[in-house]
Amino acid sequence: MANVLVFGETSNQSVKPVTYEILGKLAGQNIEVVTIGDIDSDSQANLAKYGAAKIHKLKGDALDKYSPEGYANALASFIKGGSYDFVFSGATSTGKDLFPRLSAQLEAGCASDLTNFIFEGDNFSGTKPFFAGKCLAKVEIQGPKPHFVTVRPNALGMPANESAGAGEAIDVNAETGNIRAAIKEIIKGASEKVDLTEANIIVSGGRAMKNAENFKILNELADTIGATVGASRAAVDSGYAPHSMQVGQTGKTVSPTLYIACGISGAIQHLAGMRTSKVIVAINTDPDAPIFTKADYGIVGDLFTIVPMLNEEFKKIL
Repeated sequence: MANVLVFGETSNQSVKPVTYEILGKLAGQNIEVVTIGDIDSDSQANLAKYGAAKIHKLKGDALDKYSPEGYANALASFIKGGSYDFVFSGATSTGKDLFPRLSAQLEAGCASDLTNFIFEGDNFSGTKPFFAGKCLAKVEIQGPKPHFVTVRPNALGMPANESAGAGEAIDVNAETGNIRAAIKEIIKGASEKVDLTEANIIVSGGRAMKNAENFKILNELADTIGATVGASRAAVDSGYAPHSMQVGQTGKTVSPTLYIACGISGAIQHLAGMRTSKVIVAINTDPDAPIFTKADYGIVGDLFTIVPMLNEEFKKIL
C-alpha cells in the first residue's frame, strides 16, 4: 500500500474535478491531499468522501496568486517533510507547469499526461499516449521517491465507488523561499465556461463555419447543454476563433464525455487532440469526411440547419 499525496488544484476555492477522478482511482492506498489556500466546505466534504485521510492547506503571503516558483517551493518544502511514495496532479495548465519543476527540485522521476494507471502491489505503471495518440505506452518511474504523476482530466472518469476518508483539515504555514518573479495581477478571460481541457461536453466548429459571427449558433447550443466551444486549426487560422479555443495537436488535447464536431473534416492534426473523447458526434456535408471514421454518430447535412434543430430538441428535453 503506497503513501500518496494528491495536489488539489482549486478555482475560486473549489477543487477541480480531476482531483476526484484521481482519488477514485487511488482507492485502497493511503491518500492525503494538499491544496494551496482555503477550500470551500463542499470541496472538503467531497475530498473526504473520495478517500482523503488528511487535507493539508498551505498558506503564505506569496501564495495568493499562482507563480511557478512560489507554488513549487511551498510544495517541495511540504513534500520533503512527509514520506510520500507518489505525488499526483491533474495534467492541467498548472499541473503541466508545476510538476516538472517540482520533480526537478526533488531530483525525482515524473510521468506526465497519463490517461490511466494501476497499482499492482507496490508496483506502479501508467498508460501514456504517444505519436498524437496513435499508440499507447506502458510507463514506469525509476529512481528516488516520491514519484510525480500528472493525469489527463476526464480520462479516468468520476469514481463510482466511494472510499471515504477522515478528511482531517490541517492548515500549514508554507515556506516559499526567495521568489524572483512575482505575479502582480491575473486577468481573467471573458468566458465563464469551463476550460476546454476540463470540459465534459465540447462543441467544436471548423472552417465550414465561414466566419467568426457564425460561431454564435455553436455558443447557443453550448449554453443549452452546458458545453464549452472549441475550434479546429483551420477555423483558428482563418481568424474565426482565438487560439485558446483550438483543439488539436498544436492546440489543446481534450477528453470529454461528448464531443460534437461541426463542419470539421477530421484532419490528423485535429483527431490527435480529441480522439480520446468518450462519444464523438460528427456533422458534415461530405459523407466521405475522415471524421466519420472516428465518430460514434454521424449526421450528413448542413451544420447551419442541423445545429439549430439539435438545439431546439435539446431545449425540449432539458
